[in-house]
Amino acid sequence: MNLIDFSNFELKSADGVYTLKNLNTTIGFVRFNIDGEVEYIFVNPLFRKKGIAKKLLKLVQQKTHKKLIFQDPISSLGLKLLKSLNKSF
Repeated sequence: MNLIDFSNFELKSADGVYTLKNLNTTIGFVRFNIDGEVEYIFVNPLFRKKGIAKKLLKLVQQKTHKKLIFQDPISSLGLKLLKSLNKSF
């Protein structure tokens, strides 16, 4: 896994959404509620497998102070991510 230097990106925060961007594109985002339920997470395909999803989820955990709850994935890729995260969250 090639970890990314997050200092090159801008993190935007709105009610229940964290968005990670650079000058050209959205790198990824996560939508959540105050109970720690992750409603949706997306990472741009060009930036996957670099620790971005985990970084976004750690931000959610820090914000909510809750154990994260994941909604059922809508894709096989989401299911794969969820299985890998169960060890971390």
